[in-house]
Amino acid sequence: MNLKKIENTARNIVNSVPSGVLVIAAAKTRSLAEVQAAMAGGIKILGYNYVQEAEEMFKLVGDKAEWHMIGHLQRNKAKIAVSIYDMIETIDSVRIANQVNRLAKLENKIMPILIEINSGKESNKTGVMPENVEKLMNEIKDYSNLKIKGIMTMGPRFGDPELARPYFKSTKLLFDKFKKFKIPNVEMKYLSMGMSNTYKIAIEEGANIIRIGNKIFNE
Repeated sequence: MNLKKIENTARNIVNSVPSGVLVIAAAKTRSLAEVQAAMAGGIKILGYNYVQEAEEMFKLVGDKAEWHMIGHLQRNKAKIAVSIYDMIETIDSVRIANQVNRLAKLENKIMPILIEINSGKESNKTGVMPENVEKLMNEIKDYSNLKIKGIMTMGPRFGDPELARPYFKSTKLLFDKFKKFKIPNVEMKYLSMGMSNTYKIAIEEGANIIRIGNKIFNE
């Protein structure tokens, strides 16, 4: 484990992206030392797929970082998620939105969320289908303890990052569409897409949040 290399890689990525693009370190399975090295390199946001793992790291790092949920959220883990995370990027149903809203109300917290879109329409992936995004937004926009801040997509995974471009492009079109609509309680501020092998393409297509794991941690 070369911690200095992690720190330098994180710094290079943070310094290389355009102003206004937020870099999330996808820290699943990483040690405290690795996470701290990434933070020393300028990472301010930690992304976790699993609530229990985030909870353990939160005990060690706390509010020295911002915390984003970037994996599928199970309803029985929503209480911990609401208490830990600063943003949940993976809301894809009324059911989970309702649960998060209810628990956020108990915490006296307004939870920023992104709607996760299944841009590739893949049956093995979570996320709302692109044609159903507007319906979901309208169904949850009046939830008093949620604030819709934008949309997120994973997109299909390819060896060639260029093949991801059409999915990022179509997600950006949806983002622009909803921004123009000016739906109450919906602020199209963040477009989260792109990972280690696709983040440069995602930024070219309009992403202002990128989620990078392997590239930061040198795998």
